Amino acid sequence: MSLARLSLPIAAAAFAFAAGSASAAEIEVRMLNRGADGPMVFEPAFVKAAPGDVIRFVPTDKGHNAETIEGMLPEGTAVVVGKMNEELTLKVEKSGVYGLKCKPHYAMGMVALVVVGEPGSVDAAKAVQHPGKAKTVFAQLFERAGAAASR
Repeated sequence: MSLARLSLPIAAAAFAFAAGSASAAEIEVRMLNRGADGPMVFEPAFVKAAPGDVIRFVPTDKGHNAETIEGMLPEGTAVVVGKMNEELTLKVEKSGVYGLKCKPHYAMGMVALVVVGEPGSVDAAKAVQHPGKAKTVFAQLFERAGAAASR
């Protein structure tokens, strides 16, 4: 087989791979001391994403981290814990619900909800217990997720 004949399938495969990865979105979520919804927030706190998208949690203000919440992840997804004052990059591979918190400000309601693809049942994620204001904020975020799903 000639080199030209070998190159064509390789080029086609490379193009298909590049096209697939080019469709993934990168979404930025800022960690703020004060945002549009008040003190100690992720902005935006609700994100609708597709499998393969990348969510970047950026510590715009100091004193924050981002970490996933056990019980609020698609089955088989490992908990991820970001370091204080450092960006966390989360590639969401599986459809489902991803709950996140800022550990020092969790009880103050500094939480985020990422809905990836068609999440199916969210009952297990809704059943997770949260401290303080986080419970109220998650209830509001699940309402937004329901409204986004019905559009």
